[in-house]
Amino acid sequence: MTVSRLAVWGDPIAHSKSPALHAAAYDVLGLDWEYGRRQVSAPSFREVLASLDSSWRGLSLTMPLKEEAFRAAVTRDRHAELSGAVNTLLLGTEPAGFNTDVGGIVDALAESGIMAVETVRILGAGATAASALLAAAELGATRADVRARRPERAAGLVALGESLGVRVTIDTFDAPAARVDLTLATLPSGTDLDASVSARLADDGGALFDAAYAPWPSALASAWGERPVVSGLGMLLHQAVRQIRVFRHGDPLVELPDEGRVLAAMRAAL
Repeated sequence: MTVSRLAVWGDPIAHSKSPALHAAAYDVLGLDWEYGRRQVSAPSFREVLASLDSSWRGLSLTMPLKEEAFRAAVTRDRHAELSGAVNTLLLGTEPAGFNTDVGGIVDALAESGIMAVETVRILGAGATAASALLAAAELGATRADVRARRPERAAGLVALGESLGVRVTIDTFDAPAARVDLTLATLPSGTDLDASVSARLADDGGALFDAAYAPWPSALASAWGERPVVSGLGMLLHQAVRQIRVFRHGDPLVELPDEGRVLAAMRAAL
């Protein structure tokens, strides 16, 4: 019997909780799948991907491989096409790429009672920032204030916003800002903004979703005080559920058998 092999790739990757999440889900589903982790750099991605044999079913991709996976995918779902990022590859003759981060953000926010917003602030300009903008649009946002250390890196988000009906403005972290309903922080784990900048962002930033979760609370979450804060663990959990849907059905929208029990097992594994 051929074993289906899967893994999460990234650089670094030792911290990843994905193997525990997937193992818990596969156990409930009765799937004899192996899911591991491997440190893979962006320059080596294509070569390592080409070395995989037919026993490989799929891959989860984290930083800095989402753009590399996008380029490697022959077909892509809508979220991947719009964001330019793939965090899930369904392998086969023609690799299929998906971005489950968008749905993961939406699901994590809904779980915390945030299901509609008009205005958002996005911190950061990387691949997750595009996913955050897509998630904001799905929640009904019409305006997005993007903040980045190098605003020129966020220029592509303006065009993406136009395609989504969201007006995007870009500035530095310390620029004055209007009040927003929700802040979506997509900064790398361990990012420590100046305390005065964090305090100003918190004052008019509404609720906070912070994609970072290790260490927790993040410096930004600590600055938010008593205001609502949603950890990136929720996104990690819910994007993984959608990944497993892809690995099982080929579609992130087709629910798993007994998905409530799968989700509970995965949550317990965090």
